[in-house]
Amino acid sequence: MRQRFANVIGFAMLVATGGCDDGAPAKPPVDAASGLVAVTVASHNGRHRFLVEPAVTAEEQRRGLMFRTDLAADGGMLFAPYPPNGPPREASFWMKDTPTPLDIIFVRADHTIARIAENAAPQSEVPVSSGEPVAAVLEIRGGRSLDLGIREGDTVSWRASTAR
Repeated sequence: MRQRFANVIGFAMLVATGGCDDGAPAKPPVDAASGLVAVTVASHNGRHRFLVEPAVTAEEQRRGLMFRTDLAADGGMLFAPYPPNGPPREASFWMKDTPTPLDIIFVRADHTIARIAENAAPQSEVPVSSGEPVAAVLEIRGGRSLDLGIREGDTVSWRASTAR
């Protein structure tokens, strides 16, 4: 099995930053029946809900959404905590082996959005960086952030969900 540097799309680089506290979010609560996590983005124009798959372990984060073509409009993947078992770090993802365009939403330890990489190009090996330490990453279908008006500074929260 080929080794990858990242979750869903893989890490191209992980750069530890000094002075970070251990404020990484806890493992997301996963509903036992559905296996999903309900993620809500509180934006200037309302609340936007997604039902996403969790990527908690290093292996789940390396695999992420690779080879997936069935991403629902309200679907995606939540990488939390990011990185597994560590304090927030700068993240860099790539889209190798990921055929679907994604919006990669980098989330700080305080749950605010640090950066949104919109419509990351499928199959690309060009790194997409968070630009600062992050504690979680949310990946959703490409273009959804723009369609919904989600922007940097919005707040992201999650809980277990029983419905799909």
